[in-house]
Amino acid sequence: MPFEALPPDPFAGDPADPARALGGQDADAADDAPLDEAERDEVVADLGDLAVFEALLAPRGIRGVVVDCEDCSEQHYHDWDLLRASLQQLLDEGHMRPHEPPFDPDPAAYVTWEYCRGFADATLAE
Repeated sequence: MPFEALPPDPFAGDPADPARALGGQDADAADDAPLDEAERDEVVADLGDLAVFEALLAPRGIRGVVVDCEDCSEQHYHDWDLLRASLQQLLDEGHMRPHEPPFDPDPAAYVTWEYCRGFADATLAE
């Protein structure tokens, strides 16, 4: 059985998908929109940056990246593997599936993307 980094979408292909009622647009049409070339280049660059960030910060005890969510006004914690899988899925499929957040994450073990960028820039400049 192949390893799936993210669990399968339990509503994939279900015409009774409850998410269809939320956005007012056809959920399948939104999911099928491919990334344009600039968006693909950006995701590929993010995957490269993520590899550098993890290599530099994971040995220091940093587990991943924290993101301030504009939709729910909460912080979302993404472990390195989950973020990599999400970006790869975005690259492959043009969208990211919902995922379960880590259980009771330690906020001190996560940093922002901007922190990662600054740390990498400073470290690699030495």
